[in-house]
Amino acid sequence: MSTNDAVAFWDGLYAARPAATDPRPNARLVETVADLPPGDVLDLGCGDGGDALWLARRGWRVTAVDISPVAAERLTGRARAQGLGDLIDAAPHDLRVSFPEGRFDLICAHYLHTPFELDRSAVLRTAAHALRPGGRLLVVDHGSTAPWSWNQDPDARYPTPREVAAGLGLDPATWPVERADAPRRTATGPGGRTAEAVDHVLIVRRDG
Repeated sequence: MSTNDAVAFWDGLYAARPAATDPRPNARLVETVADLPPGDVLDLGCGDGGDALWLARRGWRVTAVDISPVAAERLTGRARAQGLGDLIDAAPHDLRVSFPEGRFDLICAHYLHTPFELDRSAVLRTAAHALRPGGRLLVVDHGSTAPWSWNQDPDARYPTPREVAAGLGLDPATWPVERADAPRRTATGPGGRTAEAVDHVLIVRRDG
């Protein structure tokens, strides 16, 4: 399918629900980043912008991208309204075509799943190369299907964090795996619905 198809799908998904006034950050981001010194961060698939806003409030300089112009425009508006416009650069970007420029201390990819063709391993491998020495790539994937997910395929299989790491083909001497596990949490979906969710968490660090 074309870029236009993917943009239309994700724009429609975001436009169909009310814009979140204060989206929350992902729990795995908070526990990972809370004690890190702020620097430059790239948010791949920024969605409603909860991660980008939380990071900017803590002094991070955020580059936030999403294939959906609706998502990027909403985040830009929220950032300006909260006085964070100078710290957040949000823009639509198709990772199937190119990768954002720059070098980063942290790159986040939360639930970077799509029904459209995407060489995710290539994207994440490029992300690892875009890290500065000492920087971290945080990949958080679904390990289970939430009742409100767009993907209700009963045969869906979610690769483990170690399988994701192996698929990147990175030299472990330069990019050691810092974390690879599958914690559980209570997730909250549209309308306040809750369900137990499994996250697949991978952190790869780039050594100097």
